[in-house]
Amino acid sequence: MKKIIASFLSIAMLMGLLCGCGAGGQGLTEEEKNTIVIWHDKEEAVAEALLAQLQESVPDVDVQLEHKSNLTEALKMVGNDPKAAPDMYFFAHDKIGVYAEMGILTPITELIPKEELENAYVGMTLDAATYKGEIYQLPIYFETLLFMYNRLYMPDERVPATTEELYAYMSEKTRGGHYGFVEQHSTAYYSAGWIHGFGGYIMNGEGEVGLENPETIAALTYHKKFVELMPGESEYATVNTLFQEGKAHATIGGPWMVSASRTAGMDLGIAPMPVIDETGLPISPYMGVQGVQVLKYAAENKREAVVKVLSGLMQPEVGIALAKVSGCAPAVEACYEREEVTSDDVVMAMRQTAENTIPMPNCPEMDIMWTVAADMLVNINMSGQDVKASCEAAQQSAEDLIRKMQ
Repeated sequence: MKKIIASFLSIAMLMGLLCGCGAGGQGLTEEEKNTIVIWHDKEEAVAEALLAQLQESVPDVDVQLEHKSNLTEALKMVGNDPKAAPDMYFFAHDKIGVYAEMGILTPITELIPKEELENAYVGMTLDAATYKGEIYQLPIYFETLLFMYNRLYMPDERVPATTEELYAYMSEKTRGGHYGFVEQHSTAYYSAGWIHGFGGYIMNGEGEVGLENPETIAALTYHKKFVELMPGESEYATVNTLFQEGKAHATIGGPWMVSASRTAGMDLGIAPMPVIDETGLPISPYMGVQGVQVLKYAAENKREAVVKVLSGLMQPEVGIALAKVSGCAPAVEACYEREEVTSDDVVMAMRQTAENTIPMPNCPEMDIMWTVAADMLVNINMSGQDVKASCEAAQQSAEDLIRKMQ
């Protein structure tokens, strides 16, 4: 990785010399200094809401949103080229480490005082935005998995408070092609909640692999009995179809499932995650934070416009507007003083669930872990391999791949 980073930095220096671009925006016209291009990969409704809010809060800056379907790869290719790269990008926090190591990002605290950020944001969102002690993202909203149920089959009084209550319900209701509960059991993003509930981890904030830890092995061993009462296929399409068609009474899914459920006429209920009886901790899924990152060239050469845009994005109205169209929870704490937010049961459920979530690791090595952990889960849950042996083999594989990466 060091060689790759060095190459990127060399390219960055060369581009700077060729362009004759220095701090203060030398070589840029006033119009160029006042134009901010933001790449994003969001749906049209989110982009429109964001742009409308920025046009209202910072009318003197020409903000241009550009949709990039393969944003992460595009940034890797042109992030060091000021002629091709954006000024900012709107994306999840988990890729921050990749671009910080490339040397293309500016810490937000070089533009907005840290104290101002700490006073404005839900604390966990700033934790997610931090890489190697620096805050690289201005959070806008966050999302996490939710425990959702169909009240037609699972009345409120039967919603399980603990995992053993959930297992009892599954044992009673799973028969004839119907399931008491389904989830994407062999996907790392979903299984992580069970692992965290035992005190284990796939990878921690320091970049350490935890697949062979006793807590992780205990979690996956315990989880397996639940998997045995779910369909063998666990991809999103299967889980979503079973839930939407009423063949599964409950699921753990993201806010993206809420709209479809309500459109289908489902009387949808949302409840806190069940507490794991063995540990006294709830199922604790990953949290993802969506926000804006600033590229170094823009921070150095368009500082005034960049700060205006960041300040505009910190206004509660932005988080509220995006929550309405995305179904996710605003990152600005003041939003939770507004009736538009407190009256939204999905947003408030996510705010409550997020108290027990773990921010997705934002180090580059996590890219390896998604694949390694998924293979391990397939071996355990779908191929019937020994849990401990599978975890130990996956730990070794991950460590080998990370060493090669470095």
